[in-house]
Amino acid sequence: MSKYEKSSETYDAVYLSKKDYVKEAEQVHGIVQEQRKSAGNELLDVACGTGLHAEAFQRWYQVEGLDWSPGQLAVARERLPNVKLYHADMTNFDTGKHYDVVTCLFSAIGELLDIEQVNRAVTTMAKHLKPGGVLIVEPWLRPEQLREGRIWAEFVDEPELKIARMTTVERHGKIVDLYMHHMVGRPRKIEKFVEHHQEAMHSVDEYLNAFKLAGLDVTYDEEGLIGRGLYIGVKPE
Repeated sequence: MSKYEKSSETYDAVYLSKKDYVKEAEQVHGIVQEQRKSAGNELLDVACGTGLHAEAFQRWYQVEGLDWSPGQLAVARERLPNVKLYHADMTNFDTGKHYDVVTCLFSAIGELLDIEQVNRAVTTMAKHLKPGGVLIVEPWLRPEQLREGRIWAEFVDEPELKIARMTTVERHGKIVDLYMHHMVGRPRKIEKFVEHHQEAMHSVDEYLNAFKLAGLDVTYDEEGLIGRGLYIGVKPE
């Protein structure tokens, strides 16, 4: 589950041009303010990637992060030198702590292709909550949202960095194969590579059941942060 390993160094340049991490963090914080019953402000960002959400969360929380990708964690450690970051699998980790908030954003949970993996991940995250704490998970696309045959394209045009990334999709039942073709240009060097990712389109009922199995009171926001939905679980006090 080392997602975006090859593109770790260029990941931020691509997504900062299309995604407002600060605004999304503010939305998540607003949900936490409405739902949380615990009194603290400790937050664990699971699948934190390069640390852009974690950085924004520092405005309100004592933040820690966790990810399986060494490349992305290396970028996050440069961005957040004073934040504790764990190299771990979201389905089976133990930080030895409990948190008021646990987040798993930007569809990271979608790379768990088997629903049993999703159940384990949600249960593991729930175990790290304090009583009254909040778990917020952002899934990948629902089946009806996938446009088969579509090609995505993103471009970055900075003085010393040029990126063209084109992505094609292939659907196999509930599993989607993404092929991300990169061309990355820097002074005196142009690099080409392809990353292959897989994402699962688990159903709303499957996600809701995962939260219930973890012992959480769950609600579902169909819109969420970017139209992919949001699952909000609260641990009973």
